[in-house]
Amino acid sequence: MNREIPKPRFPEAAMTASREELSNLPLNVIHGDVPTDLSGHLFIIAPVGTVASGGLPNINGTHIFNGDGMIYRLDWQAGQVTVKTKLARTPCYYADQATFKNPAYRSHQFRDHGLLRFSPSLGLRDEVDIAFLAFNTATDSQERLMITYDAGRPYEIDTNSLEVVTPVGGNTEWKAFLPFSYPFPPVLSTSHPTFDGYTNEVFLVNYGRSLTNFLESARFIYDLEQLPQELKQLLSEIAQLLDNNPLQIPLRMFSKFSQSFWQKLIGWIEHWLQIAMPDFVYLLRWDGVGKLQHWQLILPDGSPVRIEQSIHQLAVTKDYVVLMDTSLKIGPEQILNNPIPDSLETERLLRLLLTRSQHPNSPIYIVSRADLKADVTTVVVRPAVIPLETVHFLTDYENPDGQITMHTAHLCATDIGEWVRKYDISKFDAPKSAPLWLGGMLANGQMDVGRLGRYQIDGETGQIRDSKVIYDTRRHWGIGFYAYQDRLASGLPPKRIDHIYWQSLGFWPELLTEFIYNLYQDYPYRAVPLKELLQREEARPSSLFRLDTTKMEVADFYDAPPGYFISSPQFVPRLKSNGSSTDGYIVCTVFGGNNNEIWIFQADQLGAGPICKLSHPQLDFGFTMHTTWLSAIAPRTASYDIPVRQDYESLLNQPAIQQLFTEAVYPHFQ
Repeated sequence: MNREIPKPRFPEAAMTASREELSNLPLNVIHGDVPTDLSGHLFIIAPVGTVASGGLPNINGTHIFNGDGMIYRLDWQAGQVTVKTKLARTPCYYADQATFKNPAYRSHQFRDHGLLRFSPSLGLRDEVDIAFLAFNTATDSQERLMITYDAGRPYEIDTNSLEVVTPVGGNTEWKAFLPFSYPFPPVLSTSHPTFDGYTNEVFLVNYGRSLTNFLESARFIYDLEQLPQELKQLLSEIAQLLDNNPLQIPLRMFSKFSQSFWQKLIGWIEHWLQIAMPDFVYLLRWDGVGKLQHWQLILPDGSPVRIEQSIHQLAVTKDYVVLMDTSLKIGPEQILNNPIPDSLETERLLRLLLTRSQHPNSPIYIVSRADLKADVTTVVVRPAVIPLETVHFLTDYENPDGQITMHTAHLCATDIGEWVRKYDISKFDAPKSAPLWLGGMLANGQMDVGRLGRYQIDGETGQIRDSKVIYDTRRHWGIGFYAYQDRLASGLPPKRIDHIYWQSLGFWPELLTEFIYNLYQDYPYRAVPLKELLQREEARPSSLFRLDTTKMEVADFYDAPPGYFISSPQFVPRLKSNGSSTDGYIVCTVFGGNNNEIWIFQADQLGAGPICKLSHPQLDFGFTMHTTWLSAIAPRTASYDIPVRQDYESLLNQPAIQQLFTEAVYPHFQ
């Protein structure tokens, strides 16, 4: 049945981003007035493509998350707003630039592979484009700031200049998940390490996923590009044959069979090769001064904790650290991106055979902080499982009687590891293709409504004592980024979170492809029937809403106008705040048509709409990620530093690569 996509369409502004750096650019007020009691410095980060793309969109329609991080700092003072931006120039950034521009190094070039950027001789790009973590030691005179990424080490930046200063931990302090030597080792970490302001400790994670890991497939994809033309043609013809409509049902059945077969085969191989490529999870603790401390996490039966998807976030309470296997899947299917450039049909076939849906549950692992002792190397976790998949969650700091309170946003049947491909068919406008200009955008035509959860979990047993889950079928589609009062006037975190501000992307029909529909049509926790999902009479707008966590009710909300979506909210306390979690402002990025803007809401009056809107023609930030706010900035004074030459010298085992680092990397870190 043909379901014409209604207007307005998804904003094109979210698909483009500039790599131009700005310095103290004054923003234009296009609505209202800048509050005079709004102060401090708002940090936003966003992927802006690579040296190969020159900005967004990425070439070949690769995932928009695959790109260098651009740091944006909005400075508020006396009713005026200026913006400063800086690319996150890590050592691998300079290697990427040199191998792309200098013919002498082109054999070591990085290439885009879906969510990641990889070189078979240099390793994995650490694109640090997802989030921030503010932290400090007991002796620091100012807050420090790190930028983070799921597939690499975090880096500390100078809050004043925005320059990258040092990685957190040297290369020898992180364990790669592949048994190969790369100058840029493939490391899996988290985009949301956590900081305990009461003890001045940072908690991070370093893990590996055995043979199911994606970079082995990267080598396979490089080999695909070298296939003889005759074999390419054969694969293309098979793909075209299987793609005919009469074969769709048996093809889907074959796809499910092939997924099961490959999972069993890989599991058998892993059983024999665990020594070479084991599953591992290390919890790391850092005091901001010395080396990272490590503890390997094991299950009560003595086996290692096994991560199936990713650890996008972790949280800390007074007595526990909570890790979650989150629903950002990273596997072979996430790096398939035009492996045979002349055959989109072959790419479609490979994706169909390799791709699986994300897990509908959220495994969590609870670590007692009392077990993190200097004289032990392994710690036993308390496992638990939360029904419904999760990407972002928070915990109260207090855990009375060992009871952990967890606040979750469930992205139900919403797969941020998938993106719109050139060959995708629109579910609402079949048999037409999805709009080509959407190539690389999250395939976020959600297959069910999102939900908000609150869980009481026994920290000693992992047992879920109580749960409350709510949802709104109008405005909870694609619940993503969050904001809350994360620091009190004292600088310490609140011991209990009573209000959380969430944003939802909204439901955009053009982002729902037939591939995603087929992948999630059998979702086990369905709240909205498939028939209702495909009915477009009811609006499902992007929304900004405040959750009262005590009552588990939405206390306030604002729905974006048609054709707009709200992203990246940040709570900013007002000057001379009364200290409550609603006495301040929510600052967001907003996209509509070809416009990207900054909107300001009163935190206790979202429903009244934005009180101020800001923009500038030169400020082209594309799809933004996470944010943070600092009351003050200053040139970095901390002495912690990992010298770049010392960090990499032992990893450079080829004269040509040594020359690359000497000429193109080291000079930027003298």
